[in-house]
Amino acid sequence: MAEQLQNYINGQWCASAATDYLDVVNPATCEVLAKVPLSPAHEVDDAAQAAAAAFQTWRRVPAGDRIQYLFKLKSLLEENLDDLSRTITLECGKIYAEARAEMQRAIENVEVACGIPMLMQGDVSEDIARGIDEFMIRQPLGVCAAIAPFNFPGMIPFWFLPYAIACGNTYILKPSEKVPLTLQKVMRLIEQTGLPPGVVNLVNGAKEAVDAILDHPAIRGISFVGSSPVAKYVYSRAAANGKRVQCQGGAKNPIIVLPDADLDSTIRIAADSAFGCAGQRCLAASLMVTVGRAREPFTEAMAEAAKSRVVGFGLDQGVQMGPVINLQSRDRISDLIQQGIDEGATPLIDGRNPKISGYESGSFVRPTLLQDVRPDSRIAQTEIFGPVLGLLHVDTIEEAIALVNSGHWGNMACLFTSSGAAARKFRHEAEAGNIGINIGVAAPMAFFPFSGWKESFFGDLHGQGKHAVEFFTQTKVVVERWFQDWTRQF
Repeated sequence: MAEQLQNYINGQWCASAATDYLDVVNPATCEVLAKVPLSPAHEVDDAAQAAAAAFQTWRRVPAGDRIQYLFKLKSLLEENLDDLSRTITLECGKIYAEARAEMQRAIENVEVACGIPMLMQGDVSEDIARGIDEFMIRQPLGVCAAIAPFNFPGMIPFWFLPYAIACGNTYILKPSEKVPLTLQKVMRLIEQTGLPPGVVNLVNGAKEAVDAILDHPAIRGISFVGSSPVAKYVYSRAAANGKRVQCQGGAKNPIIVLPDADLDSTIRIAADSAFGCAGQRCLAASLMVTVGRAREPFTEAMAEAAKSRVVGFGLDQGVQMGPVINLQSRDRISDLIQQGIDEGATPLIDGRNPKISGYESGSFVRPTLLQDVRPDSRIAQTEIFGPVLGLLHVDTIEEAIALVNSGHWGNMACLFTSSGAAARKFRHEAEAGNIGINIGVAAPMAFFPFSGWKESFFGDLHGQGKHAVEFFTQTKVVVERWFQDWTRQF
């Protein structure tokens, strides 16, 4: 019988009172790996109450002492990197190299958060007026929570968690019910650091647990990553309850290819961007826009790259792309491919209904290229979240930039060129929060914020880096004057 996963509340592993459980499934084999509880709202309340009680003590622990737990966590994550990476592959489907790179990014965020004693320092102005000093200090918010997505079960929680606790907050993690195993293992490593009970808690669940987080009066800040419709829902409901919220949504990321781009490196990078992680990342390239003479050579080369990509189980040698998350997602992607064809696009490479030897029951979609996608078509505006790349063509870079800026998404846009002038024009004018120049996935390092624009992000402060420090602290301004009593004897 598959293991029933537990919650972690106030320093204790505890079985959920849930009556409903979901199967956690290996998307390559459809094997059931575990069963995850759909925790009721009162278990979120238990976690919030434990975190609120722990906050009263944790906030008073000096920042230099708080980060000692993060140093321990960094070492534990490194020691268990292989096991965590394999777990990600088993429950999420991505290949082992991608899973390992994901966990490296998580570790980098722990490293940056260890700089909190400097990062959360305030400002002082002496004699702002005669005999009056004014200073600004940063203090923690209180209880915060993350609602994590399925596509990066190891990395994305670390855009938030280490900064939150380093700043003096306490925390609740709600993993995706599709991929809860990675955070189960991460939580056991956090437990080994010796963090005080209640500082970090984990509650499994689905919509009931999410709504309980959004509504709970003790929870002050919420971080979310997922689709834009859900991001908008989370942002609206949490903000209506007076909470600080950051919600990363979906995307339709274009990559622009100029005729002077290097053919071999551009195709290799663009293929990795479009088909890496089976296209299930909010920074995946989903539209390739060729400019002028770039059309024929780059289209032909991309078709060859898509056709030759090796698809299979992510732990097998030589595999370059794994399955999508589940059979429902596979069917949804296949329907969207058909929708694009019905709208007039040509299936240059059709990845539907593949036969993967030994994994016939898995949720696989091979890399797919849709040629001559119309900019005004639904498929050009819809986030597919799968290994599907739409091909468009324009005559000038000005048309390409106008195409980038016409969409309602704004997560990432990339340009491939040998021209510094073209690159400068693009980075200055393109309306997206993450810009790549000869980069296929403009994923910022941990000390920069993950910047989405337009309907790709709801909120003001993003995850990672200085934005995370600002999000997880509130500023307090103090104005002081001391009257001198020269007659007082000491």
